[in-house]
Amino acid sequence: MTGYLVKRLALSLAVILAVVLVLFSLLHMIPGDPARIALGPRATPETIARYAAKMHLDQPVWKQFMIYVGGVVRGDLGVDVFSNRPVTSIIKPNSWLDRVTGVLSVGTIAVPAFLVSIWMLLIFAMQLRWLPAIGAGEPGDYPDQLRHLIMPAFAVGLGWVGYLARMVRASMLEVMGEPYIRSARAFGLKPSKVVFGYALRVAILPTITLIGMGFGGLISATVFAEIIFSRPGIGKLIFDSVTDRNFPVVQGAVLVATVLYILIVLLSDLLIATLDARVRESF
Repeated sequence: MTGYLVKRLALSLAVILAVVLVLFSLLHMIPGDPARIALGPRATPETIARYAAKMHLDQPVWKQFMIYVGGVVRGDLGVDVFSNRPVTSIIKPNSWLDRVTGVLSVGTIAVPAFLVSIWMLLIFAMQLRWLPAIGAGEPGDYPDQLRHLIMPAFAVGLGWVGYLARMVRASMLEVMGEPYIRSARAFGLKPSKVVFGYALRVAILPTITLIGMGFGGLISATVFAEIIFSRPGIGKLIFDSVTDRNFPVVQGAVLVATVLYILIVLLSDLLIATLDARVRESF
């Protein structure tokens, strides 16, 4: 089986290399100067020379081929002649990594917190014995308390990580098509500056709102995690108090949870106002 796999991989690589070689040869058989066609009839000889040097058109064909293959090996498919954008960003907005991330994020959204808690308890506590099963850890022993917190925190936050990932992706795709992002690229700003300095600053705003509004959902998810992992917490406290008809504790715990929810929403609104001047000017 290993030998067959090696042969198939070698054959696949040979086919890819042959396709690249044939395509490269055919493109260079097309009549006309690529530099002059790309720059237009009014381009000066100096401009054409600089462009040819930039695109390696002044090199022999075999060397151009080696440069191109070297870029392909590194994942660089070149730059669009007219928009100066990486070719990968044009033909692969839904790359395999993007698709895998999307599938994983949707999968984590679909799995409820109580099911994640049960599976983590069975796998990491009972089967592998990597993490403690129940309890909150010894009082004062912070490393032990942290080990007891790993599985409940992961079970509660897993679904929200996938949901937030989908939200950030959708917002980024929308923002990256805005005119000011194209203008920033046209001015020659670094891609990292465009993404993190301009696009992400705007795309993250809906996510911050979602985090604030979804805090109530996190509290409800902690009920299952705290019951399954036998951890003391406000969710389990409310559940036990309702079961015991301990109404004063229920009222007090719900009031505290409500105040925390309002504070989280307030903090998210303040953070959005800090990042977006339009929100500040609307008040």
